[in-house]
Amino acid sequence: MRQRIQKLLDDEVNPMVSSHGGHIELVDYANRTAFIKMSGGCQGCASSKATLVNGVEAAIFKAFPRVKRVVDVTDHEAGENPYYQ
Repeated sequence: MRQRIQKLLDDEVNPMVSSHGGHIELVDYANRTAFIKMSGGCQGCASSKATLVNGVEAAIFKAFPRVKRVVDVTDHEAGENPYYQ
């Protein structure tokens, strides 16, 4: 399941967020929960919650109904390249 979720992120989500210098990766999948981390322009971005709900969750839930939760484990206050500083 981990590889399938990461492939979905790479194929469908990351091309959209890369226009802002962002990247989203799957950190883990356990107990029907996908744990993701945002980096680059997505880390610290004011729109990261909207990206999580409308982009990442929507894509994962549509492709994998077995997944029941998506948790963002990103430390949005840290990082070298947040889109909005």
